[in-house]
Amino acid sequence: MHDRRPGERFTSRILPPYMRRAASIDALIPALYLRGVSTGDFQEALELILGRDAVGLSATNVVRLKDIWKQEYGEWSRRDLKGKHYVYFNVRLDDDRTCILVPMGATEEGKKELLAVHDGYRESKLSWQELLRDLRGRGLESLPAVAVGDGALGFWSALAEEYPTVREQRCWVHKTANILDKMPKGVQSRAKKRIQDMYMAETRDEAERAYDEFLSLYEAKYPGACGCLRKDKDVLFTFYDFPAEHWTHLRTTNPIESTFATVRHRTKRTKGCGSRAATLTMVYKLAAEAEKHWRQLNCHQLISKVIEGVRFVDGLMQKAA
Repeated sequence: MHDRRPGERFTSRILPPYMRRAASIDALIPALYLRGVSTGDFQEALELILGRDAVGLSATNVVRLKDIWKQEYGEWSRRDLKGKHYVYFNVRLDDDRTCILVPMGATEEGKKELLAVHDGYRESKLSWQELLRDLRGRGLESLPAVAVGDGALGFWSALAEEYPTVREQRCWVHKTANILDKMPKGVQSRAKKRIQDMYMAETRDEAERAYDEFLSLYEAKYPGACGCLRKDKDVLFTFYDFPAEHWTHLRTTNPIESTFATVRHRTKRTKGCGSRAATLTMVYKLAAEAEKHWRQLNCHQLISKVIEGVRFVDGLMQKAA
């Protein structure tokens, strides 16, 4: 479909970007289901998207597919993780208190993989502990080097207890949004540029100078914004201790955020999809389809150096003494 209005471009708010070129039933049905389309309306909705390819997708067939996917999700959630080593963790959760908890890991080969899809509470340490203990109970004993996420206190408290040696890195996209939200709109564009000067700096020293300049400039008028920046200083610049080629992966949770752009408002257990099991199954199926399109980490060969404990300073590998 093309929007022919001058200066206008059609963009689907239902389908994720990775499904707009090659439609897949395995992704279309979960996406529509999570958007609140009822089973009885699926055939009409799919025919509008797929045309004749949707012939035969009756409500009965859709129900059968959902049952198959539910079984797949159950088996996937119990899969053996012995021998797996995820070097980087990337976590995602919704803005609502009740949400879906989703970690993504990067393997030694640089491949991004979906680790789990659990429901829980955003600020609950217990919810995240249950998820992390489930991963450990299924054999995930090799600890990641660093975990990336926003400031969800529940996750970081659980991580410190379950995986105490894992480094923390706050997501700069979330941090930027949180800081700017505490500043007037007229100031935000200039402030955003100064925030970018921090995390795009070539060295940690340059980043910290930009950090100090931001506080010096805005502390008097916008103490709330500066307080938001200051509280996470210790975990904002962790990425400088890892290969520079990996910084783009470590500074933000965007790789997993984009996957859930279409489901973030439909993951409450009591709304949207109906039952808890149906919601988790559909989120899993949609995420598993998106996983096929996740790109490999840049210069993944350097991951072996991270595992070996080789020291990196400002993104550069240090020679052994």
